[in-house]
Amino acid sequence: MRRARMAFWRSIGVLCVAACVAGGWAAAIAGAPQGGERRYAVFGIVVSVDREHGEFVASIREIPGFMDAMVMPFRVRDVHALEELHTGEMVDFTLVVGRDASWAEDIRQHVFENGEAEAQEAERLSLLEKLNASKAEGRVLQPGDVVPDFSLTDQMGRQVRLSQFRGKVVALTFMYTRCPLPDYCFRLNNNFGNVQRRFASEMGKNLVLLSVSFDPEHDTPAVLREYAATWKANPNGWHFLTGPLPEVKQVCHEFDLNFWTSMGMITHTLHTVVLDRQGRVVANLEGNQFSAQQLGDLIEATLKQ
Repeated sequence: MRRARMAFWRSIGVLCVAACVAGGWAAAIAGAPQGGERRYAVFGIVVSVDREHGEFVASIREIPGFMDAMVMPFRVRDVHALEELHTGEMVDFTLVVGRDASWAEDIRQHVFENGEAEAQEAERLSLLEKLNASKAEGRVLQPGDVVPDFSLTDQMGRQVRLSQFRGKVVALTFMYTRCPLPDYCFRLNNNFGNVQRRFASEMGKNLVLLSVSFDPEHDTPAVLREYAATWKANPNGWHFLTGPLPEVKQVCHEFDLNFWTSMGMITHTLHTVVLDRQGRVVANLEGNQFSAQQLGDLIEATLKQ
């Protein structure tokens, strides 16, 4: 099965290369110095890794003037570069394009950075909390870990257990309805809105979205129902969840999501998580710098596994 998936991505890669040649790759190579190479900075989410053949598949952001946003395989010249590379990681790398070949080099984990005051405050508070030896919420789940079961209440007033979605791919994000910043909770839920449209036929059958509120005092099921309506959320496939604060905190901390209340507002970090059909963590994406398309590409690859 794994070989078949990699063969599929290789065939997609051939088509992508052909499209790039038609759309500008040939011009870019032709414009390179004789015997020279062009280098492009790339940001992507790893969809799969094939160490045997020295390549990985990634959903990449657009490379202006050269390549549209797409999913395609990238070869490496040094197979050791793939040793610490895993599905679901956000990475930066350099795409080197020569006259006869292309490859990825200088692959490194993407570090979420945001210069806004709230993001800096969230990062500061997060570091302080991680240094707090008395923290007792338990360890943060890592890729491959099975997520412990939990039960919260959705916008329809129904008790929802994570275990009831076993056999389906699950994506989670964390939010609160009063969040005033358009590139925080709004963007993460907008990503889910795009995912819902892209996988409309899979919603509730093979794919479930969970938006967990860390403001349960305000975000009651009634408030969440009204908020969900703004996204035209399918209540059978997209659940907005709330519950007792200790239980919400437990779920949040398992995914390294931290939040703090100050003067009626909430400072928080940003995380979006994808689980496979066995309830294992595939990826925990930090921040808001990935696109809805990249998230959808990762979900699609997980659905196909």
